[in-house]
Amino acid sequence: MAAVAWGRCLPRVWLRRRAGPGCGRHYRAALCAELKQPLAIEEVASRPVRPHEVRVDVHFCGVNFADILVCRGQYQEKPQLPFTPGMEFSGTVLETGTDVSTVKEGDRVIGVSGFNGMAEECIIDHKTLWQIPEGVPLREAATLPVSYVTAILALEHRACIRPGETVLVTAAAGATGLAVIDVATNVLQAKVIAAAGSDEKCRLAMRKGAQSIVNYSQGSLKEAVRKLVGTDGVNVVIDAVGGDVFLEALRSLAWEGRIVVVGFAGGTIASVPANLLLLKNVSAMGLYWGRYKEQNFPIFSRILSSALQYCQQGRIQPHIGAVFKLEEVNDAFLHVIQRKSMGKVLISLK
Repeated sequence: MAAVAWGRCLPRVWLRRRAGPGCGRHYRAALCAELKQPLAIEEVASRPVRPHEVRVDVHFCGVNFADILVCRGQYQEKPQLPFTPGMEFSGTVLETGTDVSTVKEGDRVIGVSGFNGMAEECIIDHKTLWQIPEGVPLREAATLPVSYVTAILALEHRACIRPGETVLVTAAAGATGLAVIDVATNVLQAKVIAAAGSDEKCRLAMRKGAQSIVNYSQGSLKEAVRKLVGTDGVNVVIDAVGGDVFLEALRSLAWEGRIVVVGFAGGTIASVPANLLLLKNVSAMGLYWGRYKEQNFPIFSRILSSALQYCQQGRIQPHIGAVFKLEEVNDAFLHVIQRKSMGKVLISLK
């Protein structure tokens, strides 16, 4: 039903918000004015920056499933209507507040915003901006805050993976899945079994570094993993699907294995059979990316800085599957909803 609703997108109408007294220039932004309805593109009046804030000229904004959920009213965070989605972006600094010394005009930055990144301009607290190192393009930098921070948090911080261990990643051709493959293989020296729902997606996962692949639309995930690794099982699972896929992945764990839940792309939240945790002494844990930004910002910041460094060093290679213009934002959402996306989907503001 969601895909049908988004498929009935309105024509690309350009709307104009009337500026208030004293407002000068305007910028375009994607606006959610009503939940579960297509976004509109409006011209928004710029506002002055506060002392701790930075105005950024946005070049690229990531499209995440959370953006779609928040526009349906189904996400943990519920911004007041109307709002602009977009959790991560890259761009250049236009202006800084009087108290800001960490960045200056012209600096290239990535930012983690509270759903306001799908716009030509974004005003943001300077603490949630990171300078992009020389040699890292703005396009690739925009892929890092959500997908790669999630991957590193899941593998390093939650699962505490060790070199040589085997990781099973579901939804492996999605942005987070490919980031997990990239980090596990090229940074952490782990072995990866990539599980996805089509042969095309499995082939992409193999090209990006997975040692083995499983198409779970063709049979039991548990049995396919057993054929690959035997009865011992895998050490770590990073699951973004939920439902039956989560349960089969849980049953594929080795002794003292760890499963990390990072999402429910399949739409079903499974109940954890506690007896399975006991029998193999396994651990089931969750990873909510946004809470780290709020509850443990030092770890969040360190990991995002590491992702930027890995990218500069060429140790990771973000995969961008599709780039849409701002006026095509509804098409971008539909592309993700219909599971056509492989790798990161971006909105280009230039």
